Amino acid sequence: MSHHHPQFPAADSEPERHANDGGNDDAYDHHDEPVEQVDQFFEAPTGHHRHRAAKAKQRRRRRRTVVMLVVVLGFIGVVVAVSLMLRDLLGLDDITDYAGPGEGSVVFTVPDGAGPLAIGTGLEAQDIVADGSEFVAALQQVADGREVQPGEYELSYQMSSEGAALALLDVEANQVLYAAVAQGLRQGETLDILAESTGVPREAFEELAADPTQFGIPEVAPSLEGYLAPGEYRFDIGTTAVEMIQIMVDNSFALLEEAGVTDPAEQFRILTIASIIEAEAGEADYAAVSGSIENRLREDNTETNGLIQSDATVTYGLDRRSFDFTEEERQDDSNPYNTFANPGLPIGPIGSPGAEAIDAAVNPADVPFYYWVTVDLDTGETKFSETLAEHAVYVAEYQAWCADNPGRCS
Repeated sequence: MSHHHPQFPAADSEPERHANDGGNDDAYDHHDEPVEQVDQFFEAPTGHHRHRAAKAKQRRRRRRTVVMLVVVLGFIGVVVAVSLMLRDLLGLDDITDYAGPGEGSVVFTVPDGAGPLAIGTGLEAQDIVADGSEFVAALQQVADGREVQPGEYELSYQMSSEGAALALLDVEANQVLYAAVAQGLRQGETLDILAESTGVPREAFEELAADPTQFGIPEVAPSLEGYLAPGEYRFDIGTTAVEMIQIMVDNSFALLEEAGVTDPAEQFRILTIASIIEAEAGEADYAAVSGSIENRLREDNTETNGLIQSDATVTYGLDRRSFDFTEEERQDDSNPYNTFANPGLPIGPIGSPGAEAIDAAVNPADVPFYYWVTVDLDTGETKFSETLAEHAVYVAEYQAWCADNPGRCS
């Protein structure tokens, strides 16, 4: 890029000379003329020097301004750094208490024998209060002789210390019976969790489960299996066993209705398929497994002749959690859940499916597959195939994984 600079006269340029006409006066004039020329010579660059001086002064002023700016910014930086250091050392930035009732919902457990300090530490760890020590102080002020009772409490995140203390002291209003039921659990496993979480004897739940129809479940269902919706439950203190089960069953009906399934018979069918999907695959493969099951259930299916051939259904009928079973067990058609020996769906669900599995059962993927096998139990990688020969290759891959990971496939 070219730069254009203003042109100034050269300092060594000669003044214009006049011709000599040869007279004395002319000679006198000739000697007198250089003085004028010299004056002109020195007068011409005077403005130039003034311009240069002004430029230099301006540059010095700018340098002073820049230096002053750097000094000021440096001073400000030092002040900020020192103030941050002091705030950190003195804890001036620490929030010791939140304001207001908090937000959201969280279950907090007070263990047996826990004192105020342990409770405060737990509350702080779950971000229910800002500072456990502040909670202890607040509890001492509002307790009025009362003590926090062990149990599960429904609280909020970021509550004031006083608010949390009052909530824990108000057992009737805030203590709950908390039960977490995972997706895919079987009925017996769910009843174990309910009994352990609520203190209600397991026998009470077993007696109720013997008559599923009292909860609105169709008579075709052999048990409560599939209708005890998974999720986190916060039952009020005093909730009875029958009320707990009804709440869970109602949640299953709600999930089905949200998926657009309202007919009781179709609800039962969808829950059965969804429970198999839940047991057989990871969520990423739900829709493909659902499509493969539907292909097997088609009347024109000559690949498997109506057999679903699900390992999970067989082991459910054997009442054990396992990936393996004997060839004799595979051929045993007296097991009503054996989908290797009995065509079609098993006689009922084999677990409690979640919303995602239900949605996949209602909306199966349009796939050409009949077979699937999870070849890596750690990653959940599942491979699908259209023919038994291709499936056999993937089964061998699964068996090789099992050989490399002893005890994982039993």
